[in-house]
Amino acid sequence: MIITQDSATNIIYPDSDGQPIADNTKQFQWIVTIKENLEILFASQSDVFVAGDLLWYPIAGETTRQAPDVMVVFGVSKGDRGSYKQWEEGNIPVQVVFEILSPGNTLKEMAKKFKFYDRYGVEESYIYDPDKIDCNGWLRSQEAPQNSLEVIEDMHGWVSPRLGIRFQLTPQTLEIYRPDGEKFLTSVELAQLREQERQRADTALLQLEQERQRYQDLLQKLQEKGINPEQL
Repeated sequence: MIITQDSATNIIYPDSDGQPIADNTKQFQWIVTIKENLEILFASQSDVFVAGDLLWYPIAGETTRQAPDVMVVFGVSKGDRGSYKQWEEGNIPVQVVFEILSPGNTLKEMAKKFKFYDRYGVEESYIYDPDKIDCNGWLRSQEAPQNSLEVIEDMHGWVSPRLGIRFQLTPQTLEIYRPDGEKFLTSVELAQLREQERQRADTALLQLEQERQRYQDLLQKLQEKGINPEQL
């Protein structure tokens, strides 16, 4: 979808819609986990922008906007932004969005967001309800009328065409896996994993030091007996 730039220059585009990022801790945790793990996944790619709760303005001169819980844009540089003004980003629309539901979300609100995403070129849209363990997705189809977003019939085992991540639903939760098979982890789980790796490295270093010391002790004993190991 091509968005043309409006000639108006006196439009104010607020960086906040006055709404909270999340309604509860569970919703916030999911938003942070998905956003941070996607940033880690694409950390080495300078032209992949990942953001959470950032206002997206698709049309210059209009204040039409939405703030996906998490959004991913391919083809633009990383960096800080107060909002995503599409006409300043080479008219590249947001390609992937995530929404995490809370009890405060209404059907009307979500329908309005879906209509916005469908209209302005989102390629993949995912909604997860952590209370019901229910995940739904939509994929833009060239075969659909008006090239619209079409529902993904089965999210269990679904692999995102854009992101390469895999969705796995269990009776307890949604699990998301990177292309290399590593699971998305919370910040606490990532910290625990780093600590475990540090401890393993410390243990390996200690074992190496102990081996070196045993070798030195053996070398000293042989020398005390007048034996030169290099001549053996």
